[in-house]
Amino acid sequence: MCVEVDKLIRHVEDESERYYFHYGEGFLWEKLPVGTRVIYPPPTLPPIKDVDEAIEHALEHPYGSEPLSALLRRGMKVTIAFDDISLSLPPMQPPDVRQLVLEKVLNKLYEKGVEDIHIIGAIGLHRRMTPSEIKHIVGKRVFEAFYPERLYNHDAEDKENIVWLGKTEMGEDVEVNRRAVECDLLIYVNLNLTPMDGGHKSIPTGLGTYRSIRHHHNPDVLLKTSLMDTRQSEMHRSLERIDKLIHEHVRVFHIETTINNATFPWYLLYLQKAEHEHTVWDRLNFHISRNALKVMPISLRRAIFHATRAPYKMTSIQAGDVEEVHKHTIENLRKQQVVPVDGQCDILLAGMPYLGPYNVNSILNPILVNALGPGYIFHLFLNKPLVREGGVLIFTYPLHEDFHPVHQVPHKDFYELVLKRTRDMKEIVAHEEEFATNPKYIELYRHSYSFHGAHAPFDWYWGYRAQCYLSKIIVVKPKVKHVAHVLGYETADSLSEAIEMAKDVVGSNPSITYFHMPPIFLCEVK
Repeated sequence: MCVEVDKLIRHVEDESERYYFHYGEGFLWEKLPVGTRVIYPPPTLPPIKDVDEAIEHALEHPYGSEPLSALLRRGMKVTIAFDDISLSLPPMQPPDVRQLVLEKVLNKLYEKGVEDIHIIGAIGLHRRMTPSEIKHIVGKRVFEAFYPERLYNHDAEDKENIVWLGKTEMGEDVEVNRRAVECDLLIYVNLNLTPMDGGHKSIPTGLGTYRSIRHHHNPDVLLKTSLMDTRQSEMHRSLERIDKLIHEHVRVFHIETTINNATFPWYLLYLQKAEHEHTVWDRLNFHISRNALKVMPISLRRAIFHATRAPYKMTSIQAGDVEEVHKHTIENLRKQQVVPVDGQCDILLAGMPYLGPYNVNSILNPILVNALGPGYIFHLFLNKPLVREGGVLIFTYPLHEDFHPVHQVPHKDFYELVLKRTRDMKEIVAHEEEFATNPKYIELYRHSYSFHGAHAPFDWYWGYRAQCYLSKIIVVKPKVKHVAHVLGYETADSLSEAIEMAKDVVGSNPSITYFHMPPIFLCEVK
């Protein structure tokens, strides 16, 4: 799709103009300085018209592989792995694209007489998905036929069902799910929301263990990583080495899908539009919602937002060899997500929504705020960051000091016992193995619904490059200011105050950019 860039990049011309900012489970309505550059996401791509035919074509006309039907034979052992609830954001309205792919794949397996089939949720070190969350992804028919004996979450701490395959040429340990290694064919069903996902990342993270994942989820690697521009990502080089060793032991048929950016259901469609495109109804709806949310208790606001289901639709599907497949996946992602941008800014503004990949049906705790803001939002660029080195990131978020009591036990302990004492990265890294091997966290990861202990420090690492690159990070209107100080942020009671604070380090006449998301998109910065 060819997009006129001047429709996506505007400049504030009048000081009376107002723009909405996401503010957790709510919204702000703000003025911006004249001259501020506002960058909007591209318009929504039309979906594939005949999804069933598209899936069939991808499976039988793959890239760099025989057709799926030609790989199957009676009596073989097949494992299917699928991406977990960290994708999509928000969760899709049913049917999820993974359900559609799984049903087609299973029909082909049945036609060839394949009966030994296991389906594994590739959670890596994420929390286990609940039965209802699995059912939402795979659909009722697949769930009832396979759960729980042959449809289950990967368990990175089940020692009997983990296989060590050796080390890469760089000394990286390679451990992976035993069922995935010992089957005759592993089929991976992916949902690609951003360029950092899919490809060589799928199996090593989704079906790997702490012993393996620690090699690419660490500060030294992430400091040399552009999460979305994999050409500049040391993390993805590590994943590539690990995945290539896995492929020496496992026959893999990769299936990758992309979706459009139809993020919001009908009652939130004003959030899919730029302010100047709002109708009278859009403006009325927005302000009623904004003001109603202000007076609701946080528990009700969270329940409302986490019940949101996005009307995403499939825009592409490709299957076969991992590298050939992922090349086409990235091409299709670019069509939906990339906005060409001239030059960096001194001050980057962003509104932080309620949701990131690690708090679906949960809470965006302080550590996950750091992972989402200085981590993911900062990294939504290609070539170079949207904000210059030494610049300032300002984001709006009602920072709280709360943690989900089931999902985020290690996060709370990491915050209380480590971050409240130090932000020195060497000292923090020294605590990593303690969290990764703590028997309490392992038990909760395996038999409850808590993240693995290692994920707490890992989530903190995501923001490390931005923390080193920027002069300041300022959060606007936090509810609990001392949380910001624990995280190393400064605080402001208004957006205008934050901009004045930023001028102390970037100068009195700064270039300012408002990165107007979600929907998710990428700025290709020249």
